[in-house]
Amino acid sequence: MRVGILGTGSYVPEKVLTNDDLAKIVDTNDEWITTRTGIKERRIASENEATSDLAYEAAKRAIDDAGINKDEIDLIIVATMTPDHFTPSTAALVQDKLGIKAAAFDMSAACTGFVYAFTTGYSFIKSGIYKKVLVIGAETMSRVTDWSDRGTCILFGDGSGAVVLGEVQTGGFCASHLVADGSGACELIVPAGGSRKAVTVEALKNKETYLQMNGREIFKFAVKVFPESVDNVLSQQNITADDIDLFIPHQANIRIIESIAKRFKQPLDKFFVNLNKYGNTSGASIPIAIDEANRQNRLKKGNKIVITGFGGGLTYGSILFEWSK
Repeated sequence: MRVGILGTGSYVPEKVLTNDDLAKIVDTNDEWITTRTGIKERRIASENEATSDLAYEAAKRAIDDAGINKDEIDLIIVATMTPDHFTPSTAALVQDKLGIKAAAFDMSAACTGFVYAFTTGYSFIKSGIYKKVLVIGAETMSRVTDWSDRGTCILFGDGSGAVVLGEVQTGGFCASHLVADGSGACELIVPAGGSRKAVTVEALKNKETYLQMNGREIFKFAVKVFPESVDNVLSQQNITADDIDLFIPHQANIRIIESIAKRFKQPLDKFFVNLNKYGNTSGASIPIAIDEANRQNRLKKGNKIVITGFGGGLTYGSILFEWSK
């Protein structure tokens, strides 16, 4: 059995926050942000939008693109680090919004979450347990962003992307590589809110309910593990970077993407980039990019594609697949 993408969808909130808008909040400017990150603007969820709402909109579009009845979905996996609640799962809320009967659970692997969830969905179908799996990456990063911290507030945005996985006649999933390195957990963390540290007055005062990131260490981590992971999936199929039609990386920083393109001696236009419009949407960035590449006809039947994520955990991973549509 071959397992591939049947349909894609994405959704971003209407509100746009530009670099010039941020310059009114913290000591920064458009040139400074653009030069260092490649980001020009990002989307911010409205007060009445939560992660499940963004996920639901992307899910509807993916199901429509797949041309299937929503009741055919057996399993929903939502990759997110910004769930609506600790419990119930965001995936269960999406299942209810869709009005279908399906298993549902969340997956927490931060910016690598979609890669983990995609691999998990593939495995469920390959094993014969489920036939069609809805995999969603959705985040409201604005809710865990300290808007007084210039080091993080310029980077993140909100959004969601989704794919429907199922049996395909040609192409599909080829190889996967998933890794976690918990020794670097402190480099990207929301300190309070879990069982290790409760949300207390002191925690709120110290802004420990917001994301804290060691940007320098995360950058070093990304440029180290990105090529390692890509090399792994390429070697599994005994091919090289020259054989790949499109790389779809996690949209974190244009400097990282440029570094990887140079490392593999590939032109930058073989790397799909939309971070200028959305910033870093964590687990949502790769599925949003897949959907946009699909809608822009950047993906042709038989194309070989590599997606790569890296982020909190620390986690990283890649998937190599062949476009089936």
